[in-house]
Amino acid sequence: MIMRLLRTGFIIWLVATLALRFGGQHLLRPGDWKGTLILFAVTFPLIAWLVRRLCVRAGLPQAEWLAGATSLLLPTLLLDPFSSAFFPAVFPNMAPQVAGVFGGWMLWCCAAALVGVSFRSTERITREER
Repeated sequence: MIMRLLRTGFIIWLVATLALRFGGQHLLRPGDWKGTLILFAVTFPLIAWLVRRLCVRAGLPQAEWLAGATSLLLPTLLLDPFSSAFFPAVFPNMAPQVAGVFGGWMLWCCAAALVGVSFRSTERITREER
């Protein structure tokens, strides 16, 4: 566990949860399948890039990026199941019908983070790593 990234992950989770709590009704709307597809399409590369950048900024060697991503994702993986289970209480501003989209979106974000750190950067591979 990389504590610095765990703290960063918690801060990201908290800010994102508060943003959804106060403005999520504009992002997740019942029956808006086009908006959902656009959200998923934009989110995947953005999260993959962000997690990769955070691992680089933390000074992690590539061999530790998966541990870094896990540390960043842990707050989401531990806390958002409760956000999903108690969706109407946590997000009263959003229609209960979008709870499934929310849960799927969180899984999508976690998958993006893991994919983002799974590809080795060829320019950083040294002779010893080959």
